[in-house]
Amino acid sequence: MTYKLLIVNKDREFIDNFIYSFKSEDYEITAANTIKEAMDLLKANSFELAIIDMQYKDGTGLDLKRKMNDMRDIPTLVVSESNEPNDKVLALEYGCDDYIVRPFYLLELKARIRAVLRRTNRAEIKVEPIERADSLIKGLFEFNILGRKVKVDSVELDLTGKEFDLLYILVSNKNKVFTRRNLADELWKGIDESNIRTVDVHIRRLREKLEPTKANKFIQTSWGEGYYFDDTYMDKKR
Repeated sequence: MTYKLLIVNKDREFIDNFIYSFKSEDYEITAANTIKEAMDLLKANSFELAIIDMQYKDGTGLDLKRKMNDMRDIPTLVVSESNEPNDKVLALEYGCDDYIVRPFYLLELKARIRAVLRRTNRAEIKVEPIERADSLIKGLFEFNILGRKVKVDSVELDLTGKEFDLLYILVSNKNKVFTRRNLADELWKGIDESNIRTVDVHIRRLREKLEPTKANKFIQTSWGEGYYFDDTYMDKKR
């Protein structure tokens, strides 16, 4: 299979070297220097992977990723000179699948690209239908299913319907990683690109509402995969 890659970098020499280094690989590579050029290409083409930087003449890599998210779910690898931890965290929060710092070993970059393509193009994990009882107690979490209420460490949370469903799915499937697509299918009973990225928004708001109980750390991010409920961490805090 030939994968279509989009590389967006302000450094033309870097792009030329990248294309040369990958000429023997089974990739079809398209390049852009600015966010505008990248968005024009994305509107007209479909890509299996975007390789982006953190800075451009017309904005930042996060600006580009946000625009990409509004369009469709595109696997993304950041290749940047920035080694700032905050940049890496923000890239993850915006939905990037991996982050590699320049300079790097070419073999490492190739391995990371293959890993992202493997993860994002494999068959989605089948989520079994969730059977709900009248109540569920998991450590600090106490769910009233019929009343659609939940308490964390005896503190009742003010959750929306979708936030309640999302928390229930994660807590009742401890340590199981759910992709965004899995969760979108569970929450909306169907796959829609806009719903997939909305999952990130619900996760962020859910963590904010869990913050007063210090239980937000129980919802963990699996880099390039999705989200899961860290039962091990909860057991340590009980």
